[in-house]
Amino acid sequence: MTMAGRILVCDDDAAIRTVVREALRRAGHTVETAANAAELRRAIRNFRPQVLLTDVILPDGNGLDLVPELLADNPHMPIIVLSAQNTFTTAMRATEQGAFDYLPKPFDLGELMQAVDDALAQGLSTGIEDDAPAGEDLPLIGRSPPMQEVYRTIARVVSNDLTVLVLGESGTGKELVARAIHDFGPRRRAPFVAVNMAAIPRELIESELFGHERGAFTGAAQRTAGRFEQAQGGTLFLDEIGDMPMEAQTRLLRVLQSGEFSPVGSARAIRADVRIIAATHQELPRLIGDGQFREDLYYRLNVVPVLLPPLRERGSDIGELARHFLDRAAANGLPRKQLDPPAVARLERHSWPGNVRELENLMRRLAALTRDAVITQALVEQQLGLGAQPPMPAIAEAAGLGEAIEQHLTRHFAGYGGTLPPDGLYDRILAEIERPLLRLTLAAVRGNQLKAARLLGINRNTLRKKLTDLGVGPAVRRSE
Repeated sequence: MTMAGRILVCDDDAAIRTVVREALRRAGHTVETAANAAELRRAIRNFRPQVLLTDVILPDGNGLDLVPELLADNPHMPIIVLSAQNTFTTAMRATEQGAFDYLPKPFDLGELMQAVDDALAQGLSTGIEDDAPAGEDLPLIGRSPPMQEVYRTIARVVSNDLTVLVLGESGTGKELVARAIHDFGPRRRAPFVAVNMAAIPRELIESELFGHERGAFTGAAQRTAGRFEQAQGGTLFLDEIGDMPMEAQTRLLRVLQSGEFSPVGSARAIRADVRIIAATHQELPRLIGDGQFREDLYYRLNVVPVLLPPLRERGSDIGELARHFLDRAAANGLPRKQLDPPAVARLERHSWPGNVRELENLMRRLAALTRDAVITQALVEQQLGLGAQPPMPAIAEAAGLGEAIEQHLTRHFAGYGGTLPPDGLYDRILAEIERPLLRLTLAAVRGNQLKAARLLGINRNTLRKKLTDLGVGPAVRRSE
């Protein structure tokens, strides 16, 4: 049941104040409104709200800058920040300043109501660290709805030690997410250690992770600290976790369960004081079904999933990302270049199989190899190797779903050279269809699972189970 409370809404937009006020009043809350920072301060003194909702840009101040001051005088008043400046920096600043939650505009009214309920149910007294990163040159860029969900999830996990599993195609920026969680969390002063599981020979993985004693194996001339020991007090990022051999998975699971590890060749137990962030571009549930990944390890790692969308699903971010990469190239000594509007439009129509990494490499190539100060559509197509080829066909021109599935299965069976594929094909194909369906539906309703279940025509509990089983990352609420 909804807990009634005293809610203060501060926004310089009269229409937003009215809509939010009436929605909250219909839910049984007592509501006051303010149009600027001066009215906000007076209302807090006189009305003594239990929850504050405030915009960032106010006529006489900045809502984010007010948060520490307001919390100093009202430490048990949760503050929910609303902002049309939907950047990673805004989400991080809101969290660092002590805000209870951050909602990008335009927000979902049901989501706002849920955030108010959560705020009323929980007290908040978050401290602020002066050495937090300034965040002006953050690598996570974009204002699209899928990226907003990523920002909000990161903002909710930076202050704790929950294990995070970052999911996404190659080139989407999984390590950047891991670094952001580390750089904005309480372990920021300690090391961030990244290890790519796919790049280590199978026979050396245990030594690489846990270290070894002198004489532990042929060639071990001295004691060597492993990645766990190097990351003590900080964060250990296990990239491409899906490529980890089964025997090493068993050892990692034991460390996660016990919180201790032993170097190879030693019986000495060392306490593992590290935060674990893992990442993969592979579908771990499929690997589990194929017997290549431990199910119990998957659930140990998948405490908080962060699903990074491919670049083709965040087309509105491409122009901003491209300009950022050109600025970065100029800062590294390459000629400064600009994109004209047709060039940006062409970039937005590209399929980007290499995702953000491909876009960054293209921008560096354009900055280095083109003579003109303004990059045109023709130059973009030339560097993409397209020449005068037509752009990617629109979705409406693509084959029907049934035909596309038939073509996929034809290629699938052909890939086994006349032999049958492994057992469990029905479940694997269903998972391939369900996973993008669930991911895109969640993105369309901005992570609202109730709306997603209604849109899909299934029970909400069924949706939650499917999200867990398929490794699709739902929005993580503070109560979790």
